[in-house]
Amino acid sequence: MSTQPDCRLISIGAVHQDTIAHAHINVHRETSTPARFSTRPGGVATNIARTALRLGVDATLVGLVGADSAARELADQLTDEGLKIDLVQRKGFATGRYLALHDPDGSLAAACVDDTILTEASESVFDSVIEAATQHARQRTIWFLDANLPQDTLAHIVARLGNGFVFANAVSDAKAPRLKKLLQKIDCLTLNRSEAAALLQMTPASAVQDLAQALSDHGLKSFILTSGSDDLLVQTGHGLERVSPPSTEIVDVTGAGDALSAGIIAALARGYTLKQAIPYGIKAAHLTLQSTGAFAENLSWDALSLDQTNGQ
Repeated sequence: MSTQPDCRLISIGAVHQDTIAHAHINVHRETSTPARFSTRPGGVATNIARTALRLGVDATLVGLVGADSAARELADQLTDEGLKIDLVQRKGFATGRYLALHDPDGSLAAACVDDTILTEASESVFDSVIEAATQHARQRTIWFLDANLPQDTLAHIVARLGNGFVFANAVSDAKAPRLKKLLQKIDCLTLNRSEAAALLQMTPASAVQDLAQALSDHGLKSFILTSGSDDLLVQTGHGLERVSPPSTEIVDVTGAGDALSAGIIAALARGYTLKQAIPYGIKAAHLTLQSTGAFAENLSWDALSLDQTNGQ
């Protein structure tokens, strides 16, 4: 495998301005809670692109923004980081916002999102961007899609990608079902247990093994199914396997799932198989759990490679 990626990433989906509140005591309803606030770029597609870039991948972020100060701030910061951006502006809409409330142990107490700019966009909103990207492609491309995109938009995009490698993320219980009709066209999907249950319309109490079997039965080629700190179930060309993540002290759960995906993508971009790429994603998630926010400042390909061997 190459130490340098020979494959680019185009990440399409949510571009948000995130506000993260870390409470000093557990968050309670109907009262204010002392907390520390931070604001930064967010959205699953944004997190994936930023993290992949940090891991040495040629990454482009595609999404929607409003004609507002949040859009200008996001564009300036992302460009300063070296990320390529292709952001379509929609006048009359506010740039997406995400608010997360975390308890002192880092767990997520509540979160809200305003993504009207994306959910009310036409299915063809990214056509010109995708056409330009496919016409001028000089290297292999991994297309990342998040389920923040409306169902019709997801289907429209996938139909235009042809033979491109499609890597998707289910995002949340509410949005995961948007991917159900596309499972046979997705090359790899990352999702957690509750998202899988929602996507498959199964009870949340369903055994994780049953959820994995149902995903396979629906024609999904490969997936990484997480269940908190429990083992991951990974479906690859070698069948279904259990992978045990390392124990870690959690500072903040924000972005850990996105880091898992980005770490895997960074390894795939270097020619690793999905099975070989999994440990890199796990290490990226591990480092992110130990950091505040969705972006671990100490994340690098060297950091992920430190504990890995060519025999994986």
